[in-house]
Amino acid sequence: MITITINGLDQFVVARLSKELNKNLANLFEVDEKEINFIAPQSMVFHNGVEQTSWHVIIDVAAPEELKKLEKNIADFLFSKIEDLAINIEIKFTYFSKANHFKHVNEDYPLYITEANVVHIEDETDEEESEEEDAFLEDPLNILKEVL
Repeated sequence: MITITINGLDQFVVARLSKELNKNLANLFEVDEKEINFIAPQSMVFHNGVEQTSWHVIIDVAAPEELKKLEKNIADFLFSKIEDLAINIEIKFTYFSKANHFKHVNEDYPLYITEANVVHIEDETDEEESEEEDAFLEDPLNILKEVL
């Protein structure tokens, strides 16, 4: 498993990047696309008390140690794809032994949620809820006049 954590970019930008870059990264890493995950924690970077989001992006790549030989190509690829989204970018690679990586996959479910298997739930509201919600959509001045 390869984990790419991007700090300093909006989480929705990271979601888009994961979709756009996954196939090319899998080719560069010489792994199956299922082996790559992106993480966008709160996505904020600070320096000396000042927020640096989209100014300074810090990327952490965790990968099996046998992929170390590919890091220069991976770094160049990531720089080229993110340079239009941030002023400064730094990438740190961390490697682990496959012997130190454990995984449990529930065979009753797909490995990942995809656009093809995601469940869409319709928003059902009963009439009472709709009437209550409409009160919040009314003009606040009219409501105040009724109360007074």
